[in-house]
Amino acid sequence: MNNLLTTEKDLQHCFRTLLNSCILLIFCLILSSCSVLQPVPGTFVDLKKIVPGIEIDLSYYGNHNFLGRPVDGYKREVAYATLEAGFALQALQKDLQKEGLGIKVFDAYRPQQAVDHFKRWAKDIKDTLAKATFYPEVDKRNLFKLGYIAERSGHSRGSTIDLTLITLKDKKELDMGSPFDYFGEKSHHNYRHLTETQKVNRKKLRTLMDKHGFKALDEEWWHYTLKNEPFKDKYFNFPIK
Repeated sequence: MNNLLTTEKDLQHCFRTLLNSCILLIFCLILSSCSVLQPVPGTFVDLKKIVPGIEIDLSYYGNHNFLGRPVDGYKREVAYATLEAGFALQALQKDLQKEGLGIKVFDAYRPQQAVDHFKRWAKDIKDTLAKATFYPEVDKRNLFKLGYIAERSGHSRGSTIDLTLITLKDKKELDMGSPFDYFGEKSHHNYRHLTETQKVNRKKLRTLMDKHGFKALDEEWWHYTLKNEPFKDKYFNFPIK
C-alpha cells in the first residue's frame, strides 16, 4: 500500500513538473514573439511625417542594391530615424526649399539583422549578382578589409542618413559623380576626377549637412551622421514594417 502511495505521489510530482515546464515554454515563446514584433521605439520617427516634401527611395527594400535583392529587416519602404536626426533634416529641407531643392533618402535607420545579411552575403564570394553596377573595380574578397562591409553600422543607431539632393519641380537627382552605394574611389569626397558641376553639388550637400549638425564619411559622399546623436553605443534591431 505504501509503495502505491509513493508511486502516486511520484506521478503527481512528475505531472506538476511537466506542467510547469510547459507553462515556462509557452511564456518563453510569447516573449520571443514579442521580441520579433517589437514596436518602433518612441525615440524614432517616420521621416515622411515630419519632413515635408522629402523623397524616400530605400534601396535595400527592393532589388536595386549591391546584393541584388531585398535585404533582411526591410519589410516596408519607411525611413525611420531618431527624433533628433529627423528635426535636423526638417530644418535642412526648409533651407533647401528656398532654392527649389529637397532631399531624397536612400537609407536611414538600418536594423542589425540587415547588417548581418550584408555579412553573410560578403562571405559568399560566388554571389556577385550586382557587381557590374555597384563594385566593378573591387574584389569582393576585400570588402571587409576595405571597410565597405562591417560587423556593425552607425545606421543601426538611428542617426545616420544616406541621401542626395533633388529638384523639387521634377524630383531629379543632382549629379554627384557616382551612384549611391558605389564601392570605389569615385564615391570618395576627395575624388579629383569630377566635373565642376559634380564638385559644386557635393560641396553644397556637405556644407548644408554640416550646417545642420551632421558629419560626413570621407569614403561616401551620401553618408552623414548626426554629430550629437542620442545613441552613440546602442544598436537597434527592430524591423522596418
